[in-house]
Amino acid sequence: MTAMTQCPKPSRRRRLRTLAALGVVLALTTSCASGGRSGTPIPDGDAAAEYVSAKFAATLEHLDDDLAGNEPRQSTHRSYTRIGDKKADATITAIQVGSPPSRFYKNHSNRDSADYRDYYRPAGSDVEYAILGPVYESLAPTAWVSLPYEDVGYDVCFWGGYAIVCRMLSTVQSSLENGHAAKQAKSLQDGSVELTAEVTLRDILEERVVILPEWALQQISEEARDGIVETRIALDPQGGLKEIEMNGLITAGGTEIEIKEHYQVLEPPTEESLPKIPPPDQITALKTDAEVDEFYDRMSQITSSGG
Repeated sequence: MTAMTQCPKPSRRRRLRTLAALGVVLALTTSCASGGRSGTPIPDGDAAAEYVSAKFAATLEHLDDDLAGNEPRQSTHRSYTRIGDKKADATITAIQVGSPPSRFYKNHSNRDSADYRDYYRPAGSDVEYAILGPVYESLAPTAWVSLPYEDVGYDVCFWGGYAIVCRMLSTVQSSLENGHAAKQAKSLQDGSVELTAEVTLRDILEERVVILPEWALQQISEEARDGIVETRIALDPQGGLKEIEMNGLITAGGTEIEIKEHYQVLEPPTEESLPKIPPPDQITALKTDAEVDEFYDRMSQITSSGG
């Protein structure tokens, strides 16, 4: 996100190396007011659709305020995709502590404990550290790798910890613009609000909430791409993003496709949540663009395998 007031489509302007770093290329193997008084019912029909659309728009408009602050933040994002009998299942944990913040995110497979990549950038550091699980041991002689950190004014959606939730909200925004998304809203007794919407699998793929290798995309028919994925956004009583969830089961062209994306904000972390950097002799330092590009090219070959 830039200074604009809505979540952009960051994946369309990023380098390919970033996609590998985020780990969202799936390796498939066998703050506005809360809206309404506490408990107030929200009308049906056109009035409800207008309310939901306005609430989604307000959520997106204030996303940069909600995510870009320096207060301690911690979240998890569970991402599950199934195409037939091929599955990918991972959890990203994002941690931000300090002012300016140190940021740490962990990308761990839920199917293979050796398949993980963690990324840590201490506040003000000119390098970012990657911690590689055994699946990626061929990428470097040490488990820790350092990479130059290019601080060129990218918005918060560029960071791996928030990249996918930004894309989820951007998907809803795209659906709103196409007249599809708004469905239902309800205010809860504690003043929080839940919004529900419908987006298509096509929206999710185009916004890169889920990124699939080409061999997997070829199995998804046009009919399947128009299938519906239910989306729920939960806002706290102050209007901040608390949770966003996408669930869909689509059957078309003889192939069953299941999507489950669940982002939720957790209790704030502490300094103890951050890793300790090892001595320099335990870190492989990548310093040139060529070294970094090769590193991510080789990582991409691992993450997109499985066809």
